[in-house]
Amino acid sequence: MQKWITATLLAGTLALVGCQSAYYGAMEKVGYHKRDIMVDRVQDAKESQEEAQEQFSSALEEMQALLAFDGGDLEDAYNKAKDEYESAQSAADEVSSRITKVEDVAEALFEEWQDEINEISKASLRRNSSNKLKETQRSYNSLVKSMRRAEAKMPPILTAMKDNMLYLKHNLNAQAVGAIKGEFSSLQTDISNLINEMNKSIAESNKFIESMESGS
Repeated sequence: MQKWITATLLAGTLALVGCQSAYYGAMEKVGYHKRDIMVDRVQDAKESQEEAQEQFSSALEEMQALLAFDGGDLEDAYNKAKDEYESAQSAADEVSSRITKVEDVAEALFEEWQDEINEISKASLRRNSSNKLKETQRSYNSLVKSMRRAEAKMPPILTAMKDNMLYLKHNLNAQAVGAIKGEFSSLQTDISNLINEMNKSIAESNKFIESMESGS
């Protein structure tokens, strides 16, 4: 527990400085290696995708409620939909940030791994380690492609949501709500596709984490 607290404090301090090499070096001194950091960051990225799935679904539900508006406070329904859109935007930003952090530590890990392979004098051990590195890189590349594929589906959805929110902001009445109903079906389909793509990425993440933790 003490080791984890120390590592967390070091992470916070050095992340502010922005010196990744110093950060990784300091974490290694307290027994927290790049491999461990990578597993944790993949886990964080996976969790951010799960949260984004929930947030986009909530945004869709609030927009559906707004479009089904029939009496009551239209402005209140609009504000709820707007809040959910803004939360979806924040969730999308977090997904992108987490993926970038995975890429940062992967680059450092693979560079260190290759450097250390070059220091192995016995040919058979060097060959085995090199094969393991290539296998891990292939698995990682598949993972990141899956993450980025899911990520790429978010901006068009957010743009459509933003367009609707801005339109309604300037024309907040039943007629304006009716004018955007035609776009809802497309948005519904896009969000469904996003969630499916994220499920694939989450499955890839689980597989990658398992392989890293088992060492296989």
